Amino acid sequence: MREPFKRVIDLAIAVPATLLTAPVIGVLALALRLETPGHPIYTQTRSGQNGEPFQIYKLRTMVRGAEFTGAGLAIQAGDDRITRVGQLLRRYSLDELPNLWNVVRGEMSIVGPRPTLPVQVEQYTARQRGRLSVKPGLTGWAQINGRASLPWTERIELDLWYVEHRTLALDLCIITCTLGMVLRGQGLYKGERGGWHGHL
Repeated sequence: MREPFKRVIDLAIAVPATLLTAPVIGVLALALRLETPGHPIYTQTRSGQNGEPFQIYKLRTMVRGAEFTGAGLAIQAGDDRITRVGQLLRRYSLDELPNLWNVVRGEMSIVGPRPTLPVQVEQYTARQRGRLSVKPGLTGWAQINGRASLPWTERIELDLWYVEHRTLALDLCIITCTLGMVLRGQGLYKGERGGWHGHL
């Protein structure tokens, strides 16, 4: 798929979605702020296309400073750092609604490999860096095939398959499957096999 065409599709989806979800984000942000101290919008540096860093926007689902306590970046079901409102947001992936802002800004796409941390990218092999050749996405092939429950290397392989086979039809399939996955709440937590363990 040609990148200019993909960008047109991204904007056609993200711009109206951003406008429609703005009131929802406002209400959820207020609920988060009332429940626990700290800014309701969480930002974090992620690696974008070609490894370029950018700030991703999310609704905060954990207590302030959670990444520096407990299991750090590893999040399991029942993690006591997740707030009550945060549990609801994670269950329906509402915490990722502000990612739409990143799509509008051109840092992300609707479909693509999920953006990862620079420290994770530093450990990629030359082949694995191929997942950085496209913009990261709100959802992707790895997302609908197991999400966080997948072993890290398996997620990367699925992302590489997407990069090599991406088409408009595949993107539409991924978007459709994502809706069902979100409703079922599949793959939210890494479990015993999934996630990044500090090495590839």
